[in-house]
Amino acid sequence: MNFKGASILSVDQFERADLQQIFDVATEMEVYANHQKLTRVLEGAVLGNLFFEPSTRSRVSFGAAFNRLGGEVRDTTGFTFSSMAKGESIHDTSRVISGYVDCLVVRHPEEGAVQQFADATNIPVINGGDGPGEHPTQALLDLYTVAKEHGKNLDEIDGLSIAMIGDLKHGRTVHSLTKLLALFDNISFTFVAPDELRMPDGILERARSRDHNITETEDMIEGIKDVDVIYMTRIQEERFSAPEEFAKYRGKYSLNRATYEQHCRENTAIMHPLPRDSRPGANELDNDLNGHPKLAIFRQTDNGIPIRMALFAMVMDVADKVHDTARDAIWYRPESIDTN
Repeated sequence: MNFKGASILSVDQFERADLQQIFDVATEMEVYANHQKLTRVLEGAVLGNLFFEPSTRSRVSFGAAFNRLGGEVRDTTGFTFSSMAKGESIHDTSRVISGYVDCLVVRHPEEGAVQQFADATNIPVINGGDGPGEHPTQALLDLYTVAKEHGKNLDEIDGLSIAMIGDLKHGRTVHSLTKLLALFDNISFTFVAPDELRMPDGILERARSRDHNITETEDMIEGIKDVDVIYMTRIQEERFSAPEEFAKYRGKYSLNRATYEQHCRENTAIMHPLPRDSRPGANELDNDLNGHPKLAIFRQTDNGIPIRMALFAMVMDVADKVHDTARDAIWYRPESIDTN
């Protein structure tokens, strides 16, 4: 695809060659994402970070990625603090904010709403998550993580086996990641979920149409055996209309160190899009996994910065100019931010 000026709304936009291009640029961005060097390639540019749904990681990650390129960020969070609370349409909001900024990131609880923002403007719009729909940048950083955790390049993703576990009905991260992985060959998908929260049929048919191996089960122990990647997800309380509906599924799937060591390969990567629900009775990834060498969840979040930097640089057409203003960072930075 031609990234210049493009909006990033769905993983359906990408072919394998596009993924390689994004990952090549992201690799170039790592020296800046890791705070070793500075670039001012987007100095003077402004990002509008519009989050109409609660978020911590994604909102800060997008903002930090834009800042790392030298740009500035203007945030808004929640409907209460937006003009939409006064009845303003998505079209008008998008058109107005587009006059103030150079790029928009939008998260919205309604599927398809981010497309409406993009339809109202010619500046790049990046989907930060639209309800149960998609989360394309999360899928990109997830795939980038899979490759790095297994020391693979994209050509070696073929033949991967992955277990996706939890709320697969509402989980936009697993929807997008499944679509991306379906671009490769001979992927073995194991979808672990209660029948009421199973992966939507449309996503399953996408994978089946490309002759991938599909297994559906409610049994987590059976699902995590002999896979390269475990991708846990949170049962999303906010997607249920009644507390008693959520309560039926809360804590149904929980992975701890003993279960992992008894049933998984020793090199199986453990991933999660976060936040994980660490409250008693839920705990889909137990805290006793903290410090485990195959727990990739924090490396996963770190990978969001170079991926999102790459997308900003590509849609704003400065990917080939990033190093022009590079200089060394001079502030103190510990060799590792982990305490384990």
